[in-house]
Amino acid sequence: MTTPASPSNPLHHLASDPTGASLGLSLPAGSTTCDTIEGTWHEPLLWVSDSPASSGSWAALRPARALGLLPVLIGPDMSVRGGSDLAPETVSRPGDHDAVEVLAGHWARRPIRPAYRHIRAPFGAAWPGLAQAVRHAPDVPETAAEHVARLMLEPGPDQYDFDGQTSWIALVPARRSADIPAAIGWSWAADYERDVARLCAVLRTWEDRFGARVVVAGCALIVSAAAPPTTRGEAELLAAEHMAFCPDALANFGMSTIREYATYLLTAPYWTFGWD
Repeated sequence: MTTPASPSNPLHHLASDPTGASLGLSLPAGSTTCDTIEGTWHEPLLWVSDSPASSGSWAALRPARALGLLPVLIGPDMSVRGGSDLAPETVSRPGDHDAVEVLAGHWARRPIRPAYRHIRAPFGAAWPGLAQAVRHAPDVPETAAEHVARLMLEPGPDQYDFDGQTSWIALVPARRSADIPAAIGWSWAADYERDVARLCAVLRTWEDRFGARVVVAGCALIVSAAAPPTTRGEAELLAAEHMAFCPDALANFGMSTIREYATYLLTAPYWTFGWD
């Protein structure tokens, strides 16, 4: 499922000019990587800072967006320079997949025994469909993503647990945030969904409907939510989407039922997905 090298990939410039000066950027010290599980990829996959990310790192990389480079936080649980967690060889294209088919397929493949039907209530074995889109201003998603990135990095209840170690800021050549996992060959969900492009198809529709952006790619994906659902019914539908996307989505927040998780989604600034 390989993709031909793109001559327009701006990381080609950063490979020889890590600060991005030739592109009008002023990046901190960093480097690009082509390393993957299988060896050396045919073009750079991402640029990663050498120094730990700070609360202002996300905002500082804002100019790179105009060049087709999108920011994402990388934790120490992701081996990117060694390539042991990157598998672009297994990835197709997000646009080749239908999000509804992906979600409905995962929902159907995990039947719930009668004693646990309350977990999926008010839904049953049949896929309930997608939650409705929430209208939002065009600039809100990027502002929300920047806010969540600060929450992940600043001391407080929302600080992401990087196991007390360093996190880095990275730049990924992608047309949209939802495609970041596919662009780098993110592989932490491989035991559940071997082709991460199928999950990216779902992320795309969350991007469209809720202004979602991928903020963290580590052993988990953390996604900002600019426009959460506004009614309980829609929140329950979105909760079902999350359960189909990642069976452990509810447990990540210490919850066990769709109804309980839906309450959280009504005000949640971000969503966390970890596949154990």
